[in-house]
Amino acid sequence: MITFSIVTITYNAASVLAPTLDSVLMQNYPHVEHIIIDGASTDDTVAIAKAYQQRSDEAENEHIVRIQSEPDDGLYDAMNKGLQQATGDYIVFLNAGDRFPKADTLDKVVLAAVVGDGEEHPAVLYGDTDIIDEKGNFLCHRRLSPSERLTWRSFRYGMLVCHQAFYARLDIARSLLFDTSYRYSADVDWCIRVMKEGERQHLLLRNIHAVVADYVQEGQTTLHHKESLRERFHVMCKHYGLIQTLFLHAWFVVRSVIK
Repeated sequence: MITFSIVTITYNAASVLAPTLDSVLMQNYPHVEHIIIDGASTDDTVAIAKAYQQRSDEAENEHIVRIQSEPDDGLYDAMNKGLQQATGDYIVFLNAGDRFPKADTLDKVVLAAVVGDGEEHPAVLYGDTDIIDEKGNFLCHRRLSPSERLTWRSFRYGMLVCHQAFYARLDIARSLLFDTSYRYSADVDWCIRVMKEGERQHLLLRNIHAVVADYVQEGQTTLHHKESLRERFHVMCKHYGLIQTLFLHAWFVVRSVIK
């Protein structure tokens, strides 16, 4: 059976953490490892996580919950810790405030991983995302959506799949740690590198054809929008070249004016 490693990064997230944990606990799919990496929170984050761990242990769902709380060097350092601790077949990052939309979300994801005899499992399983507020109210479907035939080149038009809806095969993901020189856009760079490696190994990237993540609008990228845009420009240049990146950004500006 396919196993999932879900990594949740927290720091003083007591006000938004419970819905995330509840959405994992309610999953019907049994083969789940939930790793909570906390950055030495000073509020009730760890207490909430431990109470969730106890509830999960008492539930009949076979989920395993692990908690680590210690200082880190930022979000992507914490995500690397999660990568290094994970043991599942696929890994996904579901940070504090974000959540699975329904109890059968992972059931839908695992269907996309099914392959025939002698075939290798896809490098990436990817789906759609809805934007919610911190109370869980639906705001809109994410403006960017994944194409049917995604490749690493697809991200030159923007991050078509947010990392909460991006399930990477762990053997590939662990060999490609997040670049901590980026503060806000290492997830974009990481997703591109994972897809590149999948292509090198001639593995599929498979669309789940479902909303698999509810994403809280006010994340770090939104709060630090200008810094994030600068970093993303450098990420795009790194993978697609300066000329193509400049051309595409010019087109984005023209398109926004036309609209």
